[in-house]
Formats: sequence, C-alpha cells, structure tokens
Amino acid sequence: MTIDFEKMGGLVPAIIQDADTRNVLMLGFMNKEAYEKTLQTRHVTFWSRTRQTLWTKGETSGHFLNLVDMKIDCDNDTLLVRVHPIGPTCHTGTDTCWGEANTPLCSESLLFLSELQDFINKRKQEMPEGSYTTSLFTKGINKIAQKVGEEALETVIEATNGTDEHLVYEASDLLYHLIVMLAEKGLRIEDVAEELHRRHDPEWDKQRREAKAAGKMK
Repeated sequence: MTIDFEKMGGLVPAIIQDADTRNVLMLGFMNKEAYEKTLQTRHVTFWSRTRQTLWTKGETSGHFLNLVDMKIDCDNDTLLVRVHPIGPTCHTGTDTCWGEANTPLCSESLLFLSELQDFINKRKQEMPEGSYTTSLFTKGINKIAQKVGEEALETVIEATNGTDEHLVYEASDLLYHLIVMLAEKGLRIEDVAEELHRRHDPEWDKQRREAKAAGKMK
C-alpha cells in the first residue's frame, strides 16, 4: 500500500470505522511513524497536531482501537481504518466523536455476510493451498454453478422432508456457495441485496412491465 504523506505535509487523515457496525467513530491524522506503529502494535496510533507527538488511542483510558485492517483511498492520501473499539471512542465518553451510539445498522449476523464475502474474495485473490474455497475457484464457474444447484436441491429436500435444524444447515451451505459463485463472476452478495431493495419499491413491478412493453427487457 503506497501512501502519499507528502500531500499534506507528512500527514494523512485516518477515518476510524467500527469493523462490525460500519459506523464512523472518529477522525485522526497519521504520519508515517504513526502508521507503522499502528501496524506493529495493532493499536491505532495517531500524530497529535496540538502536542506534536505520537499518541496511541487508549494509552491512558484503556479505550484502545484494536486494528482490523487499513485501506487507502483512490488518491492514496486518506486511510480508512477498521477497528474493534474497546469502550467509548470519544474523550467525552460517547461511542463516537459525533455523540452517536455505536449500534449496528442491522444485526451482526447479517453484517457477517459482507465479512464472509470479503473473506471469500481474499481467498480468490490469494488462492492458498488446502483451502476448500480455493478448490472451488480452481474448478471454475461451471463446477461452482453445479455445486450451487446441488446445495439448492438439498435445501429443498430438507424444507419438505427434513428438520428445521437441517434446513438451516443446508441453506447455509447454499448461501456460502452462492457467494462463491458471485465472487467468481465479480459480484457481491450486496448486489443481490440491492436488487431485492429495488424490488421492494411498490413501483418496481410497474416500472418493470413498462420497460418490458417498451422493448427494453426480454
């Protein structure tokens, strides 16, 4: 990751985001030393512009920001730092520096689907040996699609003749393999969620029929 520290005189903004809830917790600044210390200690460290020194969030309060990962923006001059916060982030005692509660927009279980997508995408990128996910990507889209079909059939069988416990188990297999198939096609589970969101609009079916009548859809 190449970071342009020179654009702002040796500093870059660091947007701190809760890795689980996706809420923005605070904004700080890092220089190269703060960035490197953050990677080394896994505790988010900033450069204090008022004190002109490094400071690790939580070094006095115990409210550390435990690093999950960091990403650079398209201009290489702003960091998105995903963390697991310990306690409130703001020095005033609130969860965020905007006085907002750090509550998830939806349940953690649903948020995990996005995390699972990230994990599967990473597997596709790195292709580690011995990984089941790697073996699926190695076989290609036809075999992946076939596996999705097999898992869909097993899910239907459990729905009609099985137990709720087994249904959830098979549905989980189906969803996992569906995400692998989406990843192979360069798509994400969020694309499916967005399509479902569009369909939730009462006008969606009307717009679809009008588009079909106009010859825009087959």
